[in-house]
Amino acid sequence: MAEDSLLVSRHRSPIGEIVTFYRDGILCHLDFTDCQIRWEKLLRRRFPQLSLIDVSVNSEMEERLMAYFAKETTAFTGVKLDTGGTDFQKEVWDALCKIPFGTTETYSSMATKIGKPKAIRAMAAANALNPISLIIPCHRIIGKDGSLTGYGGGLERKGKLLEHEKR
Repeated sequence: MAEDSLLVSRHRSPIGEIVTFYRDGILCHLDFTDCQIRWEKLLRRRFPQLSLIDVSVNSEMEERLMAYFAKETTAFTGVKLDTGGTDFQKEVWDALCKIPFGTTETYSSMATKIGKPKAIRAMAAANALNPISLIIPCHRIIGKDGSLTGYGGGLERKGKLLEHEKR
């Protein structure tokens, strides 16, 4: 397999078809098939000689996604991730993973949590470049006024995810 070749698996879900990308057996991107322009752009930025190889459904991920949609809060615990990204982005994505299932945070509260309270815009930019939707729960970030704010999968889908996660 060429260095920039990724295995691709597709999964049905209540909020649209999910597509997962693996390099050397490790998840490096998760998105929605109807967001192809977004995920192709992000993948090509990271893997300039991108080559995609469709494979059958990844059964482990299929089980984890089914568990998530059954409201199992630990469905993604232990998934190995290869996010790429800068140190700052990784810090933001790690902080996002600490937002509990069924709760939300704001960009400003998250910037404070990572010890950079003035880095709200940088926090938002890193959030927007999250390569592993759902597992790195960027959908749990809302506006300071409680409104739904940008989400790569669309605001309607973000609302459905937040509604799904309510306890």
